[in-house]
Amino acid sequence: MSTWKCSARCLGVGVLAALTACSPAGPEAMVSVADAGTGADAGRRADFAVAPAHHSSGTSASASYEDDLPIIGGWGVTAATVMPMPGDTLLPDLGMGSDAVDMDQSGPMIHPPGPGGGEMSRGVDSESVEGRSPRPVTDADDRRFEDARFTRPEHIRGLYVNAWAAGSTKRMEALIDLARRTEINAFVIDIKDATGYISHRTSVPLAHEIGATEERRIGDLPGLLDRLEEAGIYPIARIVVVKDPILAKFRPELAIQDTAGGIWIDSKEIVWMNPFEEGLWAYNVAIAREVTEMGFPEIQWDFIRFPDAPESDYARAVFPGGDGRSRSDAIRGFLAYAKKDLSDLPVRSTADVFGVTTSFRRDIGLGQLWESFIDVVDVALPMVYPSHYWEGSFGYSDPNAYPYEIVRAALRDALRRSEKVSGAGLTRPWIQDFTLGPPAYGAPEVRAQIQAAYDVGIHEWILWNPSTRYSEGALEPVEGFQEEPLVRVAGLLTPVSRRHLVIDSVAALSSLTDSVDEVESLDSAAVHADTVRSSADIPATPPDTTGTAPRIRPRR
Repeated sequence: MSTWKCSARCLGVGVLAALTACSPAGPEAMVSVADAGTGADAGRRADFAVAPAHHSSGTSASASYEDDLPIIGGWGVTAATVMPMPGDTLLPDLGMGSDAVDMDQSGPMIHPPGPGGGEMSRGVDSESVEGRSPRPVTDADDRRFEDARFTRPEHIRGLYVNAWAAGSTKRMEALIDLARRTEINAFVIDIKDATGYISHRTSVPLAHEIGATEERRIGDLPGLLDRLEEAGIYPIARIVVVKDPILAKFRPELAIQDTAGGIWIDSKEIVWMNPFEEGLWAYNVAIAREVTEMGFPEIQWDFIRFPDAPESDYARAVFPGGDGRSRSDAIRGFLAYAKKDLSDLPVRSTADVFGVTTSFRRDIGLGQLWESFIDVVDVALPMVYPSHYWEGSFGYSDPNAYPYEIVRAALRDALRRSEKVSGAGLTRPWIQDFTLGPPAYGAPEVRAQIQAAYDVGIHEWILWNPSTRYSEGALEPVEGFQEEPLVRVAGLLTPVSRRHLVIDSVAALSSLTDSVDEVESLDSAAVHADTVRSSADIPATPPDTTGTAPRIRPRR
């Protein structure tokens, strides 16, 4: 395979001139990108080792990004766009007790579905997509919130806080300080996680009956809310629904049943509640009502889905109450029930969903079909983690190395589908701030995802790290970024204002390299044919050739 050596001030002479100056090089293509900015940024250069083929075969490289944004401050961003400054990176400890298994956010990885499982839209184009806001965005738009304790920020930019961290005064003060220094204005706090334990002192009767109160991780939830109110931080209550081993143990009739009798357990030894059971719905909504009355202005439902289990497991599963109803009916039913039951309170009902739901046109077995739930939630939060997309998603052979492109493509799909649904809720993505395979995720990778959201018109997001340890360098300081930061696009680290140029450059280089490979392949085939024909000219028993040379046709 041929590769190319590119060395040009791309911003000054353009991509075409840069590629024209290319010449054959070694095993990797080197692309030199110079920043033609002004001041301290003038003349900055960055050399990147680039694998020439970034996309899986049979798909195009990234489409043109000529829809670059207006120049503001020399960085090529809109006023709403904020950009990262490289800083210290806190990588997650994925083995922190129960948090490591509470993974509807950071696992398991989704693989292509079987027959009839759905289709993923392909490609990322440059069409402008503006985020629509069919639901009230500010408290002033909804009378329910006239006397609400917490005022909703114009744009929510938050962090997930697990129950152990929320119960630690030291950890919470550190997180509040982080919010004070940066753009963070919201915390998602575990009220009931995938262990089934309720984090605070609850008065819900069923919780006491089944022992869900025995591991109280947040000793003083009212006091925590007071502290967040003082700090101006918007609290969101996360409640896990169908993954509840404590409820399954003491109320087995609410769990998925096994054809052989008893509770159904999947091949990973996980017990799941039955999403069709209204008793399950009522228990979780009772918990939500309690914390809403304490002051939480938003409930975030997680694990609102059917198990991601193989068909061999499902062959044993029985879902009482599900006769004649689809899985997506069950999920919609719960979300509609919750929203209606809480409608007398100043609270928004939101839902975490798998990232692939933004792109699959059918339910892939989880019960999460975008058009089926988007109008019964105030906000949908797709978990568009690049590490969770399989090889070839959106045309990328290694999605994890393309955080900007994957998130941009997924969120565009979400917006396009929402705009066709009357009363659709908002879209607020979960952003990956953890490492799961190469490359290691830090500030450039996290900010690339945030930038992708902004570039399609979405101005809200929440970072997920199961250990509640975050990359501060990915967050805009309150005083603003003092210098242009880096983001990862096209598999490379580049100044954020040059993201579209780099994507176009790499795409053009990849296309050029593929063309050269095709020419070389044809040439190689021709040489092989000539060699075969030349061999046919040699007699089986060579004559006495003393003083002569064999008559072999020379290569072209």
